[in-house]
Formats: sequence, structure tokens, C-alpha cells
Amino acid sequence: MTPIVSLRGISKRFASGVAALGPIDLDIGCGEFLSLIGPSGCGKTSLLRIIAGLSEPSGGERHLALTLDKCRRMAPGRIGFVFQDPTLMPWSTVIGNVLLPFRLAGRVGPAQRKRAAAEIRAVGLGGFERAYPHQLSGGMRMRVSIARALVTDPDLLLLDEPFAALDEITRMTLNDDLMRLWDNRRPTVVFVTHSVFESVYLSTRIAVMRPRPGRIAVELAVDLPQPRERALRTAPAYAAICAAVSGHLAQAMAAEEA
Repeated sequence: MTPIVSLRGISKRFASGVAALGPIDLDIGCGEFLSLIGPSGCGKTSLLRIIAGLSEPSGGERHLALTLDKCRRMAPGRIGFVFQDPTLMPWSTVIGNVLLPFRLAGRVGPAQRKRAAAEIRAVGLGGFERAYPHQLSGGMRMRVSIARALVTDPDLLLLDEPFAALDEITRMTLNDDLMRLWDNRRPTVVFVTHSVFESVYLSTRIAVMRPRPGRIAVELAVDLPQPRERALRTAPAYAAICAAVSGHLAQAMAAEEA
């Protein structure tokens, strides 16, 4: 299968002279859920921003195969990005925030409003369309951010530690909701996290990164049943993969200290 994302020799050096990434070679297949995990400062967010086109690499090549019909015909602009902070407009309602991609494109009509309302329901916020961000909990604000990223039906969904600041119960609930949304729609997902347990629960594949300049140390397939359910978190197979990922992450962090 032709990858939806293909990175070859990607590197990133900032104006300060800091070498953040590279070289990185990585292919991401259509419909897979890939998690990036590694020590703090290893360049996970920088890599995600390069994939999104929000940052230019210093070297290497980035190819995207974004489509009108999933993974068949090329088309630009089919990327959704969820930042670590929900980045909502405080003066706008939930539905106003979700409609933002359409407003930026200059097309907000009945079809777009219907689509936004459907996405708000899909993330469990039906009835909160007219609420403002300050009236919502942290988890609810993140749900709005996810709905906004999904409203254009992206081929590629990029998430940068979206649940890091949430309490454990809310985080687990949003993990389940994200799994349900991915299982129903099957976009290609690249998910940045520091949590081994979260990465194993969500992913079909995990890329463990080495310290700066970030490189891919190892890629691990996550061969666990779909759809994922909470009972999986106590299964021996889940624990075994968590242990394997933890071991590779420990090796990466040891390399950082050496």
C-alpha cells in the first residue's frame, strides 16, 4: 500500500543552531494509528509540525498522499491538527469554534452548520453548542478541539499530546472516545504522547524516538484486538507490549544520559 505520509532524510536545525531532528525515514500507511513516543525534547512535536506543513524541514523530503476518496486520489488540505492546548477562541461558542475551518475557507452555510453540529454530538457535547469555552471543563474543551479537527473529514489527523494536562479518569474516557471515532472513520492518525500505556492502548504501531537530534530508534507493531475496550488494559498481551515499549524507551533515555 502506498503510504499517506513518506519522510526521507528529514532533519530540523533551528536558527539558534540546535539540531532538533534527524535524519528520519518514516512511512505511515493509510488508516493506521501511529504513536510517537520518546524523551522530552527529542523532537516529537517538531516532527509532527513538519508532517503537517506548519514547519519546514532543514533537510530531506516530505511527501503526502492526501485524497478526495480515502487513499486514492491526490488532493491538498485534508489535515486535522489537535494541539496540546485546545486553542479555542474564548469569545466564540462551541459551534462557532468548530465552524472555524469553514470560516477560514470562506464557506459557512447550512451544510457546514449541520456538519459542525454532527461533530459536536460525535464527541459527546450535544446540547453544549451555545456554551462558551470558559463554561466548559478541560476535557470538554479538548473535545471541542477534536470536533474542530474532524469537521473537514481529514485524511490525516495529527494530535500533539492532547490529553497530557487532563486527570487520569478524563484521559481514559477521551482515549476510549478517540478509539471509537478512529474505528468508525479510519483516518490516518499520528499521535504524540509521553505515556507508554496510552500509546499501546491507542495505536496500531509505535515509533520510539531517541534523544535530540531525534531519530526513530525502533518501530513496534501493536497486535491487539480491535475495537479496543477498557478491559484490554488488564490483559496480559497489553502488559507485555507496554513492557516492551518501556524497555525501548528506557534505552532511548539512557542514550540521552550517556
